[in-house]
Amino acid sequence: MSGQQTIRQALRHAADPAKARILSSFFKTGKGQYAEGDRFLGVTVPVQRAIARRFCTATPACLHSLLLSTIHEERLTALLILVQQFAAAGPADRRTLFDFYVAHRCSVNNWDLVDLTADKIVGPAAEDRGSALLVHMAKSPHLWTRRSAIVATFHFIKQGKPGPTLKIARLLLHDRHDLIQKATGWMLREVGKRCSSHILESFLDAHCRSMPRTMLRYAIERLPERSRCSYLRRK
Repeated sequence: MSGQQTIRQALRHAADPAKARILSSFFKTGKGQYAEGDRFLGVTVPVQRAIARRFCTATPACLHSLLLSTIHEERLTALLILVQQFAAAGPADRRTLFDFYVAHRCSVNNWDLVDLTADKIVGPAAEDRGSALLVHMAKSPHLWTRRSAIVATFHFIKQGKPGPTLKIARLLLHDRHDLIQKATGWMLREVGKRCSSHILESFLDAHCRSMPRTMLRYAIERLPERSRCSYLRRK
């Protein structure tokens, strides 16, 4: 049995049809929705992480096959394996794995797939290659590439470096898609939480009137109530 067949068998063994129905609704898989046609087995992320650890040496051909799947969990498990391989790799292999990730960006096509991988693969790659990589991604017409650009900056936030987040947030300030607005607000909130509330408030003072309300609400969630009300009134 091939590697991808073994991984598929492990996922199907853990499948839960009831969870699959809930996930299909939660991830907007209906006609015209952002995840139209995506199919779920109903396997939780912790179980997928455990399967990914079991098959962490999967070959590129195996991951390629899984990433082409219409089954959500097959793509996510492949990406979780890729994250593990990236974390364990040296500089040359990291470049190869990042290029593999980018070549399969059309398979990273839901918000959880982005959020569980971008700061772990794209973020470190941007640290090596420079901010131009994230700027290029933030200007992409592809929804999930833009979300990857802002979520990737979490890599820098965790190091106490808010600069990349603020730079990409300015580029996405007027993005019309709520999934970009939510992700940008989330990363701004993390700047306030992990770096400095003063840096966050300085950014909000400059941009709160022009940013989408969804983005603003996410960004101010951890601020004191008085500050939250003030920013909402200014909006």
